[in-house]
Amino acid sequence: MAVRLKRKKAPGAQMQIAPMIDVVFLMLIYFMVSATLEKQEADVSFQLPGTVEQASPLEMPDEQIVEITAEGQVVVNEHAYDAPGAARLVELTAMLSRFRETSDAGGVDAIVTLAPADEAPHQIVVRVLDACSAAGIEAVNFALGEEF
Repeated sequence: MAVRLKRKKAPGAQMQIAPMIDVVFLMLIYFMVSATLEKQEADVSFQLPGTVEQASPLEMPDEQIVEITAEGQVVVNEHAYDAPGAARLVELTAMLSRFRETSDAGGVDAIVTLAPADEAPHQIVVRVLDACSAAGIEAVNFALGEEF
């Protein structure tokens, strides 16, 4: 008679979860503490340059005359801005914005007078008006004939 021997099954590998949770919490605490040691960018103190308010009005022209030639070129103070066929007058808008900011700081109203040539395309006149609006200038006049 043959005797059957029972083989003992090897105990399965078991993973202890409690030490793993302890290690995860220790790592979490470590990263939380080390993250607060860095200085936040918002805590860095610095001062941006600002505008200076004038006590007395500054002697400056309170009006800019924008000439529009028959070819569609925009000229201010004998300086041409943007190309005649430009879809947006970026350079003129930037100049008019600086003019408005300077006028506001000086305590005077920014006034723009448009002096288009008789043959100037109407589309360019509308683009100059759009540039004035984008620059925040509300006082826009038109010159008639030989006023300018």
